[in-house]
Amino acid sequence: MKELQLKYGCNPNQKPSRIYMEEGELPIEVLNGRPGYINFLDALNSWQLVKELKEATGLASAASFKHVSPAGAAVGLPLDDTLRHIYFTGPGELSPIAAAYARARGADRMSSYGDFVALSDECDEATAMLLKSEVSDGVIAPAYTPAALDILRQKRKGTYNVIQIDPAYRPAPVERKQVFGVTFEQGRNEVRLDDPALFANVPTRNKEFTPEARRDLIIALITLKYTQSNSVCYVKDGQAIGIGAGQQSRIHCTRLAGNKADTWWLRQHPRVMALPFVDGIRRADRDNTIDVYISDDHDDVLRDGTWQLFFKEKPEPLTREEKREWISRLKGVALGSDAFFPFGDNIERAHKSGVEYIAQAGGSVRDDNVIETCDKYGIAMAFTGVRLFHH
Repeated sequence: MKELQLKYGCNPNQKPSRIYMEEGELPIEVLNGRPGYINFLDALNSWQLVKELKEATGLASAASFKHVSPAGAAVGLPLDDTLRHIYFTGPGELSPIAAAYARARGADRMSSYGDFVALSDECDEATAMLLKSEVSDGVIAPAYTPAALDILRQKRKGTYNVIQIDPAYRPAPVERKQVFGVTFEQGRNEVRLDDPALFANVPTRNKEFTPEARRDLIIALITLKYTQSNSVCYVKDGQAIGIGAGQQSRIHCTRLAGNKADTWWLRQHPRVMALPFVDGIRRADRDNTIDVYISDDHDDVLRDGTWQLFFKEKPEPLTREEKREWISRLKGVALGSDAFFPFGDNIERAHKSGVEYIAQAGGSVRDDNVIETCDKYGIAMAFTGVRLFHH
């Protein structure tokens, strides 16, 4: 098949719409549903990310995409009981690809609501069961087991989008797109981000990167390669825990992603995990309520007449001091940036969210200030010399 007609483009008024190949056949097959223009943008961008993560780490990988940027990305490391609780995985055994999906989806559950999912490996029954219970637009994978496909075909009253992609497909080395009738052309970004040379230039006093930190920095950089710029990514234990995308200022990326990382960590606070939710509350309502409860706007869900909608009994709010103390326990976080940090204020903010390892391009006129701030906190930082803008 050389082309596929779509219902409309980014918006209902943008017709006609299609995807097509100038040469050869489309590398995808729609197994269920009717994916739209934005679905395919998310599917093809997210597939590139998980394919590269798998090649770089050797681990099953997954991504949760929204509006052409990842809300989460992860490799398939086992989940402990705490993560299984806050990711709602249930008691069943998780395969590596299911664990990767649970991590990718669970890092920023609010942003992942209505996502498009990419899987590096065959979608199995365990992964399909997780997908079945979440609000999602679709999934792309290289293969599906018969049981998984049967489960997914029943989702959303039979309309769930299921795309199979040829894992052997390689695009042309030159890519093109049109903007306002003008065609842009460039070489594809084929830089390898698992190259040990990326960590050869370490200007900080602390020059030690644990194997886990190197893995997490590679995950951060690969995630950024497919994230709308400007962007930064916080990673811990094989999963992105905070992604700041599409901001005009790098410090705003760092703050946005850091706040998401803090929220991920606060969801593991014992008081949050023990919140007395009413029976039958929907997951989305639970996620939203948790997000407000741990924010400074907690009165919005704890005021009289409101808390009864969510809780069996009124919980005590977390004070700012309690939240600060809990966040101070977050350690060993890796941070990647798609370009250089222009000032040390980014490092100051990153340190507050447990960052101990950084990989960034380097090359700012204020590199000395950035290095000095890292040394102030004992952070190990590598200058990769590689910029990863994505637009």
